[in-house]
This record gives sequence, C-alpha cells and structure tokens, in this order.
Amino acid sequence: MILTDYLRLIRASHWIKNLFVFVPLVFSLKLFNPPYFYKSLLGFIAFGLAASIVYIINDIKDIEHDRHHPKKKHRPLAARKIPVKNAIAVIIILSAATAGIMTFLNLKFILVVVAYLGLNTFYTFVTKNLVILDIFSIAAGFMLRVAGGTFVINVEASSWLILTTMFISLFLAVMKRASEMDMRITNENVSTRKVLDHYSVRFIDQITNISAGGVILSYTLYTISKRTVDIFHTEALIYTTPFVVFGIFRYMYLVYHKHQGENTIEVLLTDAQTIVNSILYITITLLVVYGVIH
Repeated sequence: MILTDYLRLIRASHWIKNLFVFVPLVFSLKLFNPPYFYKSLLGFIAFGLAASIVYIINDIKDIEHDRHHPKKKHRPLAARKIPVKNAIAVIIILSAATAGIMTFLNLKFILVVVAYLGLNTFYTFVTKNLVILDIFSIAAGFMLRVAGGTFVINVEASSWLILTTMFISLFLAVMKRASEMDMRITNENVSTRKVLDHYSVRFIDQITNISAGGVILSYTLYTISKRTVDIFHTEALIYTTPFVVFGIFRYMYLVYHKHQGENTIEVLLTDAQTIVNSILYITITLLVVYGVIH
C-alpha cells in the first residue's frame, strides 16, 4: 500500500501525457532508428520526472483545499497517507534523477524542461487562478513536450502539427473546466477552484467549440500539406482524420452526457470506445507514415 501511495503521489499514470514527446519521433520517420528512439525515451522519462515534481508541489500547496474536494481528498497528502516532509524528500530525489538524465541530452532539450518546470510552478502559484491564462498555461505544457521531442532528436516539427498540439491541449484543458463547472452546478457544497468564478457555461462551451474545431482543421491541413505529402510520399494520412474527429466528439460526449472529464487520464484509459479508436488511429498512422499503406 505504501508503494501505491507514492505512485499516486507522483501520479505515475499521468506519465501517459508525456507520450507527446514521441510525436516528432514518429512523424520524422525515426521511430525504428535505435539512437533516436533511445534519446526520445530519455526525454520521455525526464519529462515524467519533471511533471511528477510539479504535481507534488501543487499537492503540497493545495493540501487544505483538496481535503474539502470529493475526489482530491483521496490524494496521499490530503488523506494524510504521506507526510509533507516525505513528499519534499521525493521532490529532491526526483530533481536529482531529472538532472542526472539530462546530462545525456542536449542543451535545447534541457532548457525546454527547465521552462516546463518554471511554467508549471508559476501556474501552481499564479496563473491557475487567472481566467483564460489558466488553460493556456496547461496548453503550453503540452506544446513544450512536443518542442522537447523535436530538440531531443534534432528534427524539425511541422507548423500544422504544432498548431494541432496547441488546440488539442486547449481542448482538453477547457473540457476539464467544463467538468469542474458541472460538478459545481450539481453540488453547491463542493469546493472548486477559484478561477471558475470567472467562467460561465456559455463561455466554456464557446471555447470548447473553437478549440475542437481548431484541432480538426489544423490536423486535416497537416495531413494534406505539401511538406507532409513530400515527406511520406502519400496523401493517405488524410484517412486518419475520422479517428481524430471521433475522438474529439467522443470526449465531448463523455464530459457533457456522462459527466466525466475532470481526470483526463482516467477517461482515456477506461472508456472502451476511446481506447479502440486510439489503437486504430495509431495503427493506421504508423502504417501510412512508414510506407505500408500508400
């Protein structure tokens, strides 16, 4: 049980978010090149450790608030399963491990990780309570993962792919706010984040529609852009678009009709249709990108 508590403290399950580091590797045709793969893997681990540091800092700061939240009260610190002093010790250990891994990586990647830590620490203490800037801060974290993925293997990312990352991260962030707003409306006694005072259901719905449309449009344009076609020697990547559209619509359905979405990772790992759709998307994308399907 103690090990489980520490895994929950560092939110090991949330490391799936760091798979964004592998996006440049896949679309640069380097996935099956061992040296490039190993560098991306180290980048993935470095971002995972850095993210865990941020999660612990956030939990320490919000410990009293979390104790009055219906779900967050079960977090190890809020539930008093792990003392704060132990959490600080874990931060020190993770920091040392992150620094050790980054000695094998280039300076540009190191600067991205440092920027990620700075951005998210600033979010924890400042921007998480500033309307609009809160969701842009979350989006920036995902974009830094993709940037780190390009720098760690020294490749160039498509502008459309970067825009797609921005819009999908904005979409996930605002969907989280939509879920929290729904919880606040249905249960007035629930302690929610202060920034929700500056949001409304209508405003959140508008941002959702814009960001969802942005994901679909930018990804579609990426699949048919001249640069993409020239690199992969095919226009077949366009056939992966329906999976992206379905994924967006399915997630909106889960948030608006099933009242899920506060925990993005939980949704992605437990909804059967989302899992199947993701597997099909990844499989067909790899087959197209690596020349099996033309």
